[in-house]
Amino acid sequence: MNSAVAALLLVALVAANLPFVVERAAFVFQPKSGHKAFGWRVLELIALYFAVGMVAHFLEKKVIAPPPQHWEFYAVTGCMFIVLAFPGFVYRFLWRR
Repeated sequence: MNSAVAALLLVALVAANLPFVVERAAFVFQPKSGHKAFGWRVLELIALYFAVGMVAHFLEKKVIAPPPQHWEFYAVTGCMFIVLAFPGFVYRFLWRR
């Protein structure tokens, strides 16, 4: 189970930084301006948050019955996902100039 948690954290770290590394909008379309707008990056970050959350839910469902989760759970995990995205944000907007 410890390896599953470590793998999930690694997947979350990669997924959180992916919108800041990949220049294709929705990971498919090349923008006409040559770079993605910040709004696209935020939308991709939200979509990847829910994708990683579904993977975590399915992994948890295999081990135990998942307890009910309220808004506090989503607020905390959303903030953790944003913190995991910080290296990609720094690379894209602060360091790479």
